Amino acid sequence: QVQLVESGGGLVQPGGSLRLSCAASISIFSIRTMGWYRQAPGKQRELVAHITSRRIVNYADSVKGRFTISRDNAKNTVYLQMSSLKPEDTAVYYCNLYPALETAWGQGTQVTVSS
Repeated sequence: QVQLVESGGGLVQPGGSLRLSCAASISIFSIRTMGWYRQAPGKQRELVAHITSRRIVNYADSVKGRFTISRDNAKNTVYLQMSSLKPEDTAVYYCNLYPALETAWGQGTQVTVSS
């Protein structure tokens, strides 16, 4: 059974920063590839970034150079540091395995970028 709890979202002005956290209850977290996803209103959920067990990372083109994914295996936690935020980054952000496990989606955390 997988449980994922996201936190750290909020309202931020354009150009601001936020750090999201995802606490994972999952066996052998350290060997899992984890991802951050987001879903904007009226749009499909999309992959934002993922990180392998060896900390190899990959980003969507829309966030490259602005977002950083990281993980702390001792805490079973994956992070998403977001900088230079834009209004188009507004979405509910979720973490999941990569590829995503459909039964593992959590509640997500809302990120709103607005002045």
